[in-house]
Amino acid sequence: MNRGERPELLWGFGLNSIEADKIEDSLGPGFFLRNFSERALPGEKEFLQPEKPSATWIPLRVWNELSEARRATYRKLESTQRILIQDESQKKVDLESVLEDGFLAVVSSPLTSSKVQDALFRAKEVSGLYGDLYRMTEEIIMERELLSRKTEQLMFLNTVLSNATERLEVSDILGQAAEDLKLLLPVLSVQGVFWDVVPAGKQTEAEIFVNPGLISAVQAEWTEFMIGSVTQLSGIEVGGYNISETTPVADLAMCYGPTGGRVLALPLISRGEKFGCLVMLCDKSVRLAKDQVNTLNAAVNHLSLALSNALMFTKIKTRADRDGLTRVYNRRSFDERLVEELRRHQRHNMDLSLLMVDLDHFKSVNDTYGHMAGDLVLETIARIFEETFRITDFIARYGGEEFVILLPHTNADQAKMLAERIREKIESKNMSYRDVNFNVTVSVGVSSVRPGSLAKETEIVRKADDALYIAKEQGRNRVVVSAAPAARLKVISA
Repeated sequence: MNRGERPELLWGFGLNSIEADKIEDSLGPGFFLRNFSERALPGEKEFLQPEKPSATWIPLRVWNELSEARRATYRKLESTQRILIQDESQKKVDLESVLEDGFLAVVSSPLTSSKVQDALFRAKEVSGLYGDLYRMTEEIIMERELLSRKTEQLMFLNTVLSNATERLEVSDILGQAAEDLKLLLPVLSVQGVFWDVVPAGKQTEAEIFVNPGLISAVQAEWTEFMIGSVTQLSGIEVGGYNISETTPVADLAMCYGPTGGRVLALPLISRGEKFGCLVMLCDKSVRLAKDQVNTLNAAVNHLSLALSNALMFTKIKTRADRDGLTRVYNRRSFDERLVEELRRHQRHNMDLSLLMVDLDHFKSVNDTYGHMAGDLVLETIARIFEETFRITDFIARYGGEEFVILLPHTNADQAKMLAERIREKIESKNMSYRDVNFNVTVSVGVSSVRPGSLAKETEIVRKADDALYIAKEQGRNRVVVSAAPAARLKVISA
């Protein structure tokens, strides 16, 4: 019999002609019976076919002749119901053993239409039940997977929120965020840029946080990218910027520029205003699913709040620790830092030096050009200090036109060279105010504490102040180093 277009496939294993004809006649044209001879029962080729039979009719005589390996193979056809046909002459089989063998039913010969139809009806009923159970199982598995993913997302967001709220420094929050975001996607680095919201038409100052250890060319690329992000996200032009470093993170690539992967620039919003941008560099192959995008947005919202609070904390702390005009540290911060550095010096047996810098004839600058010009000079000199000294050095405005620079791990000879360098830089710097050009000079007093010294914090300041006094007495615009207690003060340059 040809298959034609009849949709439902049945298999017969070694059916004789009487059995095959009875099954076909009883079921009618809605079914197609493919009967295999006992010598050519279905094998791997048939099992690989996409269409599987809904039921298989197997005479007991054929089943008994099969090897256990062949039986196990047929049992794996889970979507196929097996019906056992027993001859009249055969001893009645035990129903329990038949069920254990995976048969749905036993039909005894001679076959009748009612027996065939009843057996197939039961097969279809069980198949439908199995299908429903399979679909329910699939739905349960999908629900469990969805629930598992949602649980993972909540745990991830809880980690981000907890770690962010535990930190008060922007650099620490960004560094930890780089670690946490690796749990969601392949992050190479996390950086950030922040700005003050200003009226339309005005420029803003940007605070840029880049990864530590970047070479200058890569840092310049990121700086340009983040300044462009400020303008793109806020519509505000950047008039100036400061660069700080994020806290170092292990196992993250810190050397790539914006072209080293896929960049995600995510706006940070607080109180309805964009105040910053989280810049993530990911692997180029990253593709975010919808739920990952939602999770990432939720994480960024948590980070927005934490970073907004950190920036506010930094501003408040800056007002307390920094000089309002020059933005370097103030006298109170210097006094605290000096105590810390002297303790570190004594504990680790290291060198420590101090420069005390005073502007020469500063009163005449104010009297000649005005106090605004004097403020400009102080700000310019503070920037020269920041450009010249290391991040580990401590710059402070000591009072009026006087600055101090604390130099850890620096001996007297090294401090002398640095003092001469900034003296020359300031002397050669052209100042300009209201189209009037002028120059200023400074006098510098240098003092040092040798490794192992138990000197008090007042001693290193007093020695630098004494050296500065000598520099002014000897004509200004010079560096004077305070030598050992028994020696005289030594004039270095004039």
